Amino acid sequence: MSPLPEAVPFFSQWETPDMTLAVLADGAEAALRQDPLWQGSGAATLDEYAVWAANVCGMACLKMILATRGQIVPTIELARRCTGYGGYVVNEGSIKGLIYAPFVTFVKQEFGLEAEVMTDVAAADVPGILARSRFFIASVSSSIRWPEREPPSKGGHLVLVTAASDDGFRFHNPSGHTSATQADAVLALTDFDRFFANRGIAVSI
Repeated sequence: MSPLPEAVPFFSQWETPDMTLAVLADGAEAALRQDPLWQGSGAATLDEYAVWAANVCGMACLKMILATRGQIVPTIELARRCTGYGGYVVNEGSIKGLIYAPFVTFVKQEFGLEAEVMTDVAAADVPGILARSRFFIASVSSSIRWPEREPPSKGGHLVLVTAASDDGFRFHNPSGHTSATQADAVLALTDFDRFFANRGIAVSI
């Protein structure tokens, strides 16, 4: 892997990054009600945090992108603002999203970021995408944190790919469960491909 052109700050989708195993064991809402740092999320209440935090992997990726240029915005605040553009659809406590096209409009209007929805993307195409764009938010299985396992399906979770070549991919995973699977996780291209849903969002800053 070639070195990163610049350091990319890591942020978990939980305010306390080591809560992933508790979330998996106890369920997101129950576990996240025990997060002592929840107020850093930008949520107005613990209830709002507990409902939203399991759905903000995309906002965590955006937070990392913004932090690269020195701008720190809390994840739930980002989610609330993105919802105003249709990036999430909220019905009686159920949350659908991230919806890519409204997200692209949101980041352009609010932050001046250039973004493009990309579908039918092969893993081998990602190095070329990153040659043109600074980041690629990739749709993967959340089980990418366990690369030795076969994923039950592809997609449903978002990670921030910061570097890619034929030798491998480097990415930040907002729901990684260890330091090695959170910031600057590295997988061979063929391993990344097993989890990759062949879609995502290219983002330039």
